[in-house]
Amino acid sequence: MGVWLNRDEFIRDVKRISLCLLVLYVVIVVGTDQNFYSLLGVSKTASSREIRQAFKKLALKLHPDKNPNNPNAHGDFLKINRAYEVLKDEDLRKKYDKYGEKGLEDNQGGQYESWSYYRYDFGKAASLLKMVYAAVNSGELWFVNFYSPGCSHCHDLAPTWREFAKEVDGLLRIGAVNCGDDRMLCRMKGVNSYPSLFIFRSGMAAVKYNGDRSKESLVSFAMQHVRTTVTELSTGNFVNAIETAFAAGIGWLITFCFKGEDCLTPQTRLRLSGMLDGLVNVGWVDCDTQDSLCKSLDATASTTAYFPPGATLNNKEKSSVLFLNSLDAKEIYMEIIHNLPDFELLSANKLEDRLAHHRWLVFFHFGKNENANDPELKKLKTLLKNEHIQVGRFDCSSAPGICSDLYVFQSCLAVFKGQGTKEYEIHHGKKILYDILAFAKESVNSHVTTLGPQNFPASDKEPWLVDFFAPWCPPCRALLPELRKASTLLYGQLKVGTLDCTIHEGLCNMYNIQAYPTTVVFNQSSVHEYEGHHSAEQILEFIEDLRNPSVVSLTPTTFNELVKQRKHDEVWMVDFYSPWCHPCQVLMPEWKRMARTLTGLINVGSVDCQQYHSFCTQENVQRYPEIRFYPQKSSRAYQYHSYNGWNRDAYSLRSWGLGFLPQASIDLTPQTFNEKVLQGKTHWVIDFYAPWCGPCQNFAPEFELLARMIKGKVKAGKVDCQAYPQTCQKAGIRAYPSVKLYLYERAKKSIWEEQINSRDAKTIAALIYGKLETFQSQVKRNKEMCLMEWS
Repeated sequence: MGVWLNRDEFIRDVKRISLCLLVLYVVIVVGTDQNFYSLLGVSKTASSREIRQAFKKLALKLHPDKNPNNPNAHGDFLKINRAYEVLKDEDLRKKYDKYGEKGLEDNQGGQYESWSYYRYDFGKAASLLKMVYAAVNSGELWFVNFYSPGCSHCHDLAPTWREFAKEVDGLLRIGAVNCGDDRMLCRMKGVNSYPSLFIFRSGMAAVKYNGDRSKESLVSFAMQHVRTTVTELSTGNFVNAIETAFAAGIGWLITFCFKGEDCLTPQTRLRLSGMLDGLVNVGWVDCDTQDSLCKSLDATASTTAYFPPGATLNNKEKSSVLFLNSLDAKEIYMEIIHNLPDFELLSANKLEDRLAHHRWLVFFHFGKNENANDPELKKLKTLLKNEHIQVGRFDCSSAPGICSDLYVFQSCLAVFKGQGTKEYEIHHGKKILYDILAFAKESVNSHVTTLGPQNFPASDKEPWLVDFFAPWCPPCRALLPELRKASTLLYGQLKVGTLDCTIHEGLCNMYNIQAYPTTVVFNQSSVHEYEGHHSAEQILEFIEDLRNPSVVSLTPTTFNELVKQRKHDEVWMVDFYSPWCHPCQVLMPEWKRMARTLTGLINVGSVDCQQYHSFCTQENVQRYPEIRFYPQKSSRAYQYHSYNGWNRDAYSLRSWGLGFLPQASIDLTPQTFNEKVLQGKTHWVIDFYAPWCGPCQNFAPEFELLARMIKGKVKAGKVDCQAYPQTCQKAGIRAYPSVKLYLYERAKKSIWEEQINSRDAKTIAALIYGKLETFQSQVKRNKEMCLMEWS
């Protein structure tokens, strides 16, 4: 008999049933959650050592060979093995604790969590460009996987990469870079296929892995680059090894091993050696052969001990030796890191003197030392050693006036560059190891300083570039490392400083700062606001343009004189704009960049139509920006061409402008190529192209620019490989466009040829001039040798 329910009742009952099923599922999961722990007879808080000892006892007791009459012996033995395999692995144990055995199952439907895994489990520091550089230049050994989300091979590699990472954990650092997010970084590192695996260490060239993608092969390759070692200590070398390390301020982690007892395995020792590289030396003692040494150190059973610098070696009770019960590398590592000494506490009365004689990274705190929350930061002292940067801390509660003068009002860190408190920079990034490391290395070698009312360059005779910013603003933080790069290249030309508008609101209001970041150049009475992308390259271009303007600012009078009454062989490109027009603002840096590349070929100008409105109306300018090209004078003296292209970048605009110039290169046929180039008596550079080839079309204006740059020194020619395939085949052309240089040697009446791989006019021109100089020097030497032989 059926029961009729209305819609609301039906939904209510479904929800009840769903809730009951969910509760039942949770009960099942939670009910089985303790199975692995109960199988081994340990509590959920058991240490890795306790888990291992419990498993060894059970394995001896439950082994099938010892229980021949028990039909379930094999199954029981497999269960405890499964429990041990999960609980001894830190990651699997966390999953099991959270989700039960369901959390250990592979995902269904062929999907794999590789991307979230790559992003979060590996290379948290390696997901940002700046931090990648800091990591691979830290002095540590890094193995980095450059992948793409759309790459099936990357998906296939992910589980192997996970297992590999666990295998080498501690011996080297593992990172992953998503080339879909960080295309620029991947291009700069020469990544052109996915996945690409590279070994990095500061001071050595990156090494690409080209072997098969098995865990064993990856481990074998990685181990070739591991430099860390574990020292076997004995009565003969013990005292000298310990005293040498103590003298350098480095302690020792030593495991004492007795036969048949638990001690750190060789792999664990090597892993710890990598994890503690530069912080603590790692060694071991075979107490069966070195009985007297072990007894002198009160080691009567297998154990592991940390001897900090200066520790007493022969009296365990009165020494500061730390005895460790764990057999897990991570647990030991964290315990030692916690016991390493904190950064030096700088006193108020000696602060100025200490900062004046050395470069420092200083952590500022107010009473409680918050840096203790992240013991990994203690590695900074070792990682910055080669940079000659000392690391210390200062308690602002002990001298609030000092911190106030430095504009330090909350816990932060800053780099002082060896000139006391006059030149320093506050860190505004994340307080994590590799972000701080990158900041310290960049800042100490740059010339950026923190500004305030006392040192703001309001009336300074020297030019200054000042960045007005807010620490909470992401574009502001992204600009700071670019400013540091630019400052090193601008040193001696102008000074660079930053002003925090959240602290110095009055100063920012005085200069009418309405957006962050706002970058301004102060040159005595002149003030120039930077308009461009936040990159070091474009900042340098902006400064260069201020010093040597590439664009002529035209008035109605100068437009009439320079453009309308131009000489017969002169050409002009003019941008009619208005300052309030956003597309005009976007165009301006590209317009200036284009102008710099056209110097000596095309004159470039701009007209401010807000200032000269009636003049622009008279010139029939109906929109902004209006870009016009004024060609060589003809009978129609005032003829011009308007730009209607979609892209207003420097490259597109330059290509458009060069298209109006007479062709500087010579179109060659098979006959003229043979007569003028191969059998001629002049130097040539040839562009072999195909009309249908997109890269060839893009390169065409660049080659025309090259032809004009080398005019009088080398002739430029073009060969159409679609029209003349045999000529190109004989020349050894296999791709389009191809550029080849043909140099004529008069003495031997022969042609010397070379392939040129660049597609940049300036680069090719510089290469050609370099080859000409070398070629002529060689010809001169050959001539002198002949004269000597003749005489």
